[in-house]
Amino acid sequence: MFRRESLPLTSGLLPGLLLAGCCSSAVVADARSSAQTPIALHPDNPHYFLWRGRPTVLVTSGEHYGAVLNLDFDFQRYLEALQADGLNHTRTFAGTYREIPGSFGITENTLAPKPLRYQSPWARSDQSGYVDGGNRFDLRRWDEAYFERLHAFMAAASEAGVVVEFNLFCTFYEDTLWAACPMSAAANVNGIGACPRTEALTLRHPDLLEVQLAFVRKVVGELAPYDNLYYEVCNEPYFAGVSMEWQARIVEEIAAVEGPLGRRHLVSMNIANGRQKVDTPYPGVQILNFHYCVPPDTVALNYGLGRVIGENETGFRGQHDLLYRSEAWDFLLAGGGLYNSLDYSFTASHPDGTLREYSSPGGGSPDLRRQLGVLKRFLDGLDLVRMTPEPNLVKRSEPALSAYVLAAPEAQRAGYLHVPVPNQPKDFGELSKEIAATLTLALPTGSYRLEWVSPLTGQTVASQDLQHPGGECEVLTPRFALDLAFRLQPR
Repeated sequence: MFRRESLPLTSGLLPGLLLAGCCSSAVVADARSSAQTPIALHPDNPHYFLWRGRPTVLVTSGEHYGAVLNLDFDFQRYLEALQADGLNHTRTFAGTYREIPGSFGITENTLAPKPLRYQSPWARSDQSGYVDGGNRFDLRRWDEAYFERLHAFMAAASEAGVVVEFNLFCTFYEDTLWAACPMSAAANVNGIGACPRTEALTLRHPDLLEVQLAFVRKVVGELAPYDNLYYEVCNEPYFAGVSMEWQARIVEEIAAVEGPLGRRHLVSMNIANGRQKVDTPYPGVQILNFHYCVPPDTVALNYGLGRVIGENETGFRGQHDLLYRSEAWDFLLAGGGLYNSLDYSFTASHPDGTLREYSSPGGGSPDLRRQLGVLKRFLDGLDLVRMTPEPNLVKRSEPALSAYVLAAPEAQRAGYLHVPVPNQPKDFGELSKEIAATLTLALPTGSYRLEWVSPLTGQTVASQDLQHPGGECEVLTPRFALDLAFRLQPR
């Protein structure tokens, strides 16, 4: 569909990029990681991952993507916080995009480092004039300190059992963000990037494209040893003119570098905010990521493609934990394989995620992370490889509840119920009233064990045995507030 331009794997502009860093800086890579096969789609059910020999769902509540590029961010403490709650994923921006203080109203935005605390892949020049102080960048030279920090981060994530989504590029939402990017003419000494931000991630400017491809070659070579890694091409490319042809070119370059190295990593494309049906996915892409999936109907729209469907950004609904807890359970019990709740309690001053007073456009808290850890352990207890969405198990509920169910044929079923939750609720007190619900289930003939599970604690709060002749049957839930999970297994 897309013609690959005839460009060499190593560039005259930036010589020796493919392998130059692989044998030097990469020695800090975690030895166990380098011996493992990179995370992959599970061969028996590609809606989930296979990682370190186990079926895997990626679940996290992660910082706002500045762990590597912000020198003030203590990523070791951050990763330890994720590990402590049993979370296994993070999303990290490469440094080809950064934000500035005040961007999007985010309190202590980790993507907006303080002056002279931005770690770029490119070295500073000897010429002043960068927008937030210091010298402009030289796109002909790498900053080796960046790659040392990147390797340290990847090795620490590997040790913590955390899979990294390494986001190579991001759309430029505003002119001020393009001006702060080393690839813009205002920020470098090479005369490259003299174009509008809406043309920066397109094929229109060969010199700028070659800088981008050189970066892809360099970083893909550097990160080849890691098993806890996949690449995302571009964050929110559906804004500000990012072209599909350009994204395809980046995917091709990743594949061209990894072919000779013998280490293939998964590639993600960020498809849309909310929902969108993907008619013809690009063949080199294995993960389809969406943002703000309430309700999670984008999973059903794209389930037949046989890829992981992910929600790798949330927010703009308020700060209450229920909003993102229910969003996570809904998305993953609908058949998704990846969930990242954007967590604004992580900042440079609070790398352990304990900032409580923030005005950022979303949520995140230690309590939410513990609750998402409950979800992760619940999913780990299922026979995921055999399970698929089963929207018809819960036929009716009184009072009306939202319900999502996964089922393995003639075996285990698991579901999640919650009271109807508006996108931006105004009265959580009313939502939180205790109820018991009557569910009408459609089940084959058989004997079943039904366990009711608290999404807050993971504990079984009630259980019952069912002897069912087949067809519809009614069951009464225990009393609960807000939400309730269940497991249903043949006896």
